[in-house]
Amino acid sequence: MNKNNTVIVIGAGPVGLAAAAHLIAQKLNPIVLEKGKHAGHAVSQWGHVKLFSPWKYVFDKQVLTLLDKTDWLAPENDGLPTGKSIVDDYLTPASKTAELASVIRYNSEVIAVSKQGHAKSSSTNRSDARYSVHVRTGNGDINIMYAHAVIDASGTWGYPNPIGLDGLPVPGEIENTSSIVYGIENALGQAQSLYAGKHTLVLGGGHSAINVALDLLTLQQQYPATKITWGLRTTKLEKLLGGGINDELPARGKLGLAAKEAVDKEQLSLLAPFEITRIDKAADKLKITAIIENSTSTFHVDRIIVAAGFRPNLDMLRELRLNIDDIVEAPKELAPLIDPNLHSCGSVPPHGFSELSHPDDNFFIVGMKAYGRAPTFLMLTGYEQVRSIAAKLAGDLESAKRVELVLPKTGVCSSKKGTTSSSETATSTCCSSSVTTTPS
Repeated sequence: MNKNNTVIVIGAGPVGLAAAAHLIAQKLNPIVLEKGKHAGHAVSQWGHVKLFSPWKYVFDKQVLTLLDKTDWLAPENDGLPTGKSIVDDYLTPASKTAELASVIRYNSEVIAVSKQGHAKSSSTNRSDARYSVHVRTGNGDINIMYAHAVIDASGTWGYPNPIGLDGLPVPGEIENTSSIVYGIENALGQAQSLYAGKHTLVLGGGHSAINVALDLLTLQQQYPATKITWGLRTTKLEKLLGGGINDELPARGKLGLAAKEAVDKEQLSLLAPFEITRIDKAADKLKITAIIENSTSTFHVDRIIVAAGFRPNLDMLRELRLNIDDIVEAPKELAPLIDPNLHSCGSVPPHGFSELSHPDDNFFIVGMKAYGRAPTFLMLTGYEQVRSIAAKLAGDLESAKRVELVLPKTGVCSSKKGTTSSSETATSTCCSSSVTTTPS
């Protein structure tokens, strides 16, 4: 193995495996470090969730090239996968191909990345230094690995946003975590007994929150005493209800219409704008103190599901010199394209190594983690990221700079212009090129 061609890939999810496949195609030597016991470990944590995007938008073409050499049977292109089926029917078979199986190391958690012999403040000969990657193995040992380049495809799962609108936990949140769940709870499956006949507060203004609310409404049909309260930070439902019949991802359009119908029929209690200021334990319930439509109110619930998105873990990268946007925590060249303060599109123009580069050359953050705190990740765009990066690392700049990706329309989005008020939005053409893999 040529050590100068060694590239460490952090994470064996969809984008991490795609990165490895593209690196192999470029005659480079990837080593994939996966924290979990199998490929797609993080995806399996939301295995019950169905995606908006059909299978044809989940596959990476270079991974398919490897799978086509085996007896793998591809799922129907237009079928809608769940997180579990993505792991079982795509990521696991891909990880077992001869090419990828030989480069993936499981139970390998990356805890820090730096430059060999150089702290962040050290500049002398820094560009010539290899990357040192500190890895915690399954038995707790810490090993150090070295590489010419590093691609961080570790995602954001495991680092949820807290309840507070200031980005911090509200008083009482940490003390009551036994009654608070972050992410997309499986309320119709293994966690059903925790929600049947109970009062649940759902927090979040995105499609993940809609998923949770609709699952609880389904549970309500079987257990009429089940009560759902949905808290939104703003009153802008149109942003998350999707494009309806104009959405080229029918599952998302259907989801938005179902949520609107539930709200119109008052099948759930919608609170907007809504801000929790305190959580207290009250017997076997949670006492919620909140500002609702500018007035302070209190009420009781049994559990809280926080579907308010995730944030990247940048602590592991603190010894690197990065070009990270202060607001979105994405690479600075990419950040303006995904900053929800600027627009509400679920799309990002295809981009590659140039937009994802940092002062420490040959280090890249890709996939969902590249989007920082922005709410919507585009899986096919992630694949294009790693294709471009692999070409760049192989010295094929012409291919690396050539970005070609056509994606379906996604319906409603808007773009804020200048300093106009939040109600003054304009339709944006960026919707002509997006596909989201946010669960449906």
